[in-house]
Amino acid sequence: MLEQNGFDRAQHEQIRADLKDDRIGLAQNRLAPSTKIEDVQPDDVIDASTSTQHIDLGKAAIANGEVAVVTLAAGVGSRWTQGAGVVKALHPFCKFGGQHRTFIEVHLAKSRRVGRQHKSEIPHVVTTSYLTHGAIESYLARHKNYGYSGPVILSSGRAIGLRMIPMERDLRFLWEEMPQQMLDQQAQKMRDSLRAALIGWAKQAGEGSDYTDNVPSQCLHPVGHWYEISNLLRNGVFAQLLKERPNLKYLLLHNIDTLGADVDPALLGLHIAQGACLSFEMITRRIEDRGGGLARVNGKVRVLEGLALPREEDEFQLSYYNTLTTWIDVHKLLSVFGLTAADLADGEKVAAAIRMLAARMPAYVTLKEVKKRWGHGQEDIFPVAQFEKLWGDMSALPEVDCRFVVVPRRRGQQLKDQAQLDGWLRDGSAAYVDSVCEWK
Repeated sequence: MLEQNGFDRAQHEQIRADLKDDRIGLAQNRLAPSTKIEDVQPDDVIDASTSTQHIDLGKAAIANGEVAVVTLAAGVGSRWTQGAGVVKALHPFCKFGGQHRTFIEVHLAKSRRVGRQHKSEIPHVVTTSYLTHGAIESYLARHKNYGYSGPVILSSGRAIGLRMIPMERDLRFLWEEMPQQMLDQQAQKMRDSLRAALIGWAKQAGEGSDYTDNVPSQCLHPVGHWYEISNLLRNGVFAQLLKERPNLKYLLLHNIDTLGADVDPALLGLHIAQGACLSFEMITRRIEDRGGGLARVNGKVRVLEGLALPREEDEFQLSYYNTLTTWIDVHKLLSVFGLTAADLADGEKVAAAIRMLAARMPAYVTLKEVKKRWGHGQEDIFPVAQFEKLWGDMSALPEVDCRFVVVPRRRGQQLKDQAQLDGWLRDGSAAYVDSVCEWK
């Protein structure tokens, strides 16, 4: 499974060395307490309402076959189902046009509408992983891509992680320094005893060593959405797109649950006119929007991930939330990797370029719980360490020219939890999504 999914042993050993040497860890996820974090100024963002002046530029680019869509569908929607692992992209979550539609059908319906309006077939790339690829591939084949006339391409994962035995200091940080509920006296004693036993297990098993004493699905982990674009380079999808679509210049990257995002010609035109490498879409923050946002970090405007916040309360001073939706200039992004379109045929060069840029991205360490079943109804739960790299941190690289565009909430709102569905239906967001779709 490691070989099939592009496991990078060199990177894994570097992550292990950094973990053991205390360069990364739960405490190191956060920026230094002395870091100056401020809300952005009005001039730091662009109001999407001003993008209408560039609509003709965007329309021409769509008609000329210069844009493709990349939908991130590699994860399992455990948050969506309160813990159960599902292929969220295939969940028929809401009724549109007289029948329940899946997330992936909604995104194809939006691309169908924009393509028909501009007499162009927009390539639609769906990123997958070892967790979701087989299910999405067979489902789309059965439903004939929902009748989508343009190319629908699955981008299989080419990055995977192997979990490790956690470090004692990370376990103590999680259990002793992070806020948590206090139990009654006897229950607290029991919990403290269990945690002491797990720390003993980690030391005996070898802190930072590979966790392989379980079934494979409990030992592997996804490595974050930063790798989804690099997967396009490693698995040949990007080279295929450029070969079949020589005019391709721009990508629209968005999450599977950002249902309002589509190839809006005005926003595409704005991105082209600005000449940026990346244009991130932002929405105004509500209290339920957690996980970071747009900030000035020591004076530089960038996307700040929630894991990197020095203090939890820093998030509440940020006006804008990152939707992850990003307009990408293809050739400028390739130059950030140190590659050209001609280099994509050289697998070794591509892998080296990805590894080099990945080394400059923060690696966030998280602790997860895995079950080990012994049989006869017996099972144990162990803590394990894993890492992830996140797409928003691209905005921190000095050579990446970024813009930040504030879009309406109905375009950028994400459905992370089924409890949001009722409000999403009532506030007009569902009706808006229906209006930008063309159903088969």
